[in-house]
Amino acid sequence: MSILLLIRHAVTEETGKRLIGTTPGISLSAQGEKQALRLAEWLDPVRLDALYSSPLERCEQTAATIALGRRISVRPLADLREVEYGAWTGRSLRQVARTALWRTVQRNPGSARFPDGESLAEVQRRGVAALEEISNRHPRGVVGVVSHGDVIRLALAHYAGIHIDLFQRLIVGPASVSSVGLGRGSPRILSMNDTGDVETYRARTRRRSAPGRRRNRVSGGGADS
Repeated sequence: MSILLLIRHAVTEETGKRLIGTTPGISLSAQGEKQALRLAEWLDPVRLDALYSSPLERCEQTAATIALGRRISVRPLADLREVEYGAWTGRSLRQVARTALWRTVQRNPGSARFPDGESLAEVQRRGVAALEEISNRHPRGVVGVVSHGDVIRLALAHYAGIHIDLFQRLIVGPASVSSVGLGRGSPRILSMNDTGDVETYRARTRRRSAPGRRRNRVSGGGADS
């Protein structure tokens, strides 16, 4: 069985703001570079037999940081690329959130196709095919695969046997690692959305109201970006 570490790239200045898709020239932000370094340090004890990446800069930069000090090179694989958003490329999330298509993407993504772009079902098929190809090349290895949030979530939904319309329920944050075991028998999901940082859980947990305070007052927390 091969173990694939599905790694989402670290953040750019556009992460959570715009649909940049396959636009070239989008690099990691200063925060993203720090995330990539922390990720590389966290993965340092893990022996990787190979390291693959989406050909987009933000993934290649993340992968190159992980590869530092290792005797492996980053291998680009086209089918690991981000969703092709077509005419929506470059639009802000605030703009597209007002459209009927965006509501379909959130509620029934299996029937969604971006204008002049891909359907999410097509993204799932090519993403899974890429992972199967990597697994066949490394049937007994541990392999890093740096890609994009939706590509990874769609692949995890496939391996979990979850209908594509439910893939939005899976969370895959920037610079996180999910892992699957592929080979003989059924696929195995070994981990999901792991950042190695307990603050991920603290930030999403509401603090209990202190004695004497109003119960509807909540401290801390924040929206996803």
